Amino acid sequence: MSIVSLADLEHCRNCPRLADYLATLPPRRGLSRADYWNRPVAGFGDPQARVLLIGLAPGAHGANRTGRPFTGDGAGDFMYPLLFRAGFASHGEAVHADDGLTLRDLYITNAVKCVPPQNKPLPGEFARCRPYLLDEQARLTRLKVVVLLGRGAFDSYLRLCLERGEIRRIADYPFGHGAVYRLPGGLWIVASYHTSRYNVQTGRITPEMFESLLARVRRLAEEGDIFV
Repeated sequence: MSIVSLADLEHCRNCPRLADYLATLPPRRGLSRADYWNRPVAGFGDPQARVLLIGLAPGAHGANRTGRPFTGDGAGDFMYPLLFRAGFASHGEAVHADDGLTLRDLYITNAVKCVPPQNKPLPGEFARCRPYLLDEQARLTRLKVVVLLGRGAFDSYLRLCLERGEIRRIADYPFGHGAVYRLPGGLWIVASYHTSRYNVQTGRITPEMFESLLARVRRLAEEGDIFV
């Protein structure tokens, strides 16, 4: 795995398909391309966070427009009010990158840093973004819990652990909403259905489900395996 720094992320063009998509993505009606970030999107949050939340990739008209994960789209509209109620966010709305939102004990990022066509990153795109994800995680020196939204983020994170020799088999960690595993190095990983608009509208994930998961994440960060 190559060594990278988040300082290089904004200028990354290592995935030709994603770079081409960024260069040609049409804006939402009433907006222009000048209203869009249209670059790789880094994570944000509390540098002292014990919890790292990883989504799939920036939304075309959400994070890719605003430049901040889960900001300005349906997934964030669902998630941030619940993060606020759980004490992880300073308020429950995420509209743009300068809206004053801060995170508490939480850092949020995505497995893939650029918006992919049809919201479907390719395996190589996941792989080329993993060094950036590793750099983000390494900065969180108090980290205890990693929350993985959706199967794509879950599998890519486990692939990172496999590449680093931290686990022996991905199959030992089956995905399921609310599944909790302790990695050999001591970190907890918690799987969740993604908070996408589709999953919310179909009832695959509900506010009650996500609130319950956040409560368990909080207990793991504070107390560890007492509550597992």
